[in-house]
Amino acid sequence: MHLAELRQCNLSNRLNFIMHIFTGLLIAVSGFLLIVYREKVKGITGDIPSAEHYLGPGGTYTFFLLFGVVIFMLGLMWATGTFQSWFSGTLGRYFGGGA
Repeated sequence: MHLAELRQCNLSNRLNFIMHIFTGLLIAVSGFLLIVYREKVKGITGDIPSAEHYLGPGGTYTFFLLFGVVIFMLGLMWATGTFQSWFSGTLGRYFGGGA
């Protein structure tokens, strides 16, 4: 392997690492914004009947809050690489990889 190819491979790995962090933080910020602006999102979407039924009155707000927390946590997991290892360890066997 030539030195130029080795440098290109190393640069590609670094960019991939940076993109994982950037994507994960972008997902986490999206979850945080959903938590902060859940009232405005509810105004746009209206009531979610199943959330109102199973979570009680105001269930749509609770649904957006819980969904925002899950998205935030998944974003942090993606940025740190723990989502990929968790996914390959638990569900990877069903998708042709992992344990």
